[in-house]
Amino acid sequence: MTEEKEKQAAIQTEVAVDETQLREGTDDGGQWDTVIRPKERLLQVDFGELWRYRDLCTLFVKRNITTQYKQTVLGPLWYLIQPMITVVMYMVVFGGIAKIPTDGLPQPLFYLGGICLWQYFSDCLNRTSNTFTENSSIFGKVYFPRLVMPIATVVSNLLRFGIQLGLFLAVYAVYQIWIIPGQIHTNWYALLLPVLVLMLAGLALGFGILFSSMTTKYRDLQLLLGYFVSLWMYATPVIYPLSTITNEKLRLLMSLNPLTGIVEAFKYGMLGEGQFSWGMLGYSAGFMVVLLAVGVVVFNKVQRTFMDTV
Repeated sequence: MTEEKEKQAAIQTEVAVDETQLREGTDDGGQWDTVIRPKERLLQVDFGELWRYRDLCTLFVKRNITTQYKQTVLGPLWYLIQPMITVVMYMVVFGGIAKIPTDGLPQPLFYLGGICLWQYFSDCLNRTSNTFTENSSIFGKVYFPRLVMPIATVVSNLLRFGIQLGLFLAVYAVYQIWIIPGQIHTNWYALLLPVLVLMLAGLALGFGILFSSMTTKYRDLQLLLGYFVSLWMYATPVIYPLSTITNEKLRLLMSLNPLTGIVEAFKYGMLGEGQFSWGMLGYSAGFMVVLLAVGVVVFNKVQRTFMDTV
């Protein structure tokens, strides 16, 4: 009995020593290189950790760009073909058949401006909403900040937006120089373009991580999101100017759409037509901040246990 007690005491001593080493460092007097611990608060983003994993984010950005059109004939040319076909379709359906006005602006410019913004937002939202389900095999094998993945998606889509914005500027130059010289009145509000793009990215990231957190358990939300995004475009002044909405209640309802102020500000700055409002932009910015906060809370809560349900 005495020998058994001595063995138990020795084991307890070794366990106590191991626990002390885990708290204070390694057994050779050094410190641990990496310590992984659960987040203390739900509303917590370790920006320092995200910055340390910036190389991984860069790799994901390159992967997203190269794999999207890797096995296609035309490759990145689809970045130009898609908006051009969409503009022609809008000109025939909404401009020709429905006779929806464009505030006196050339239809290609009006539609192309809205398409550039909307496709960037919708593509970021749709792709970030599948963050957990599409990357579960990676998440289950190695640790890295999970927010790296949706951030990489938002950043990689900037290439597509930049190419389509270049197409818009080329069409703008053709109209401004040769077709209707001096009749398009660009103003200083066009300098807000980086801010508008940042707000679009923030809104898409917020909605995306929120939906990605919910779709780990409720997969039918992915189908619902597709219909929701399609209908959302018609609630945003992409194919029509806000000035055509004369019903006060409907106009107020559209003003609650955080994208309305962003799209109208872009058209007002670049084309000189539209309705610019600092109040609407402030509302969009506030909506973005609250949405990102809610999205981070839900995202941090789900990422702890999502591997059990995905």
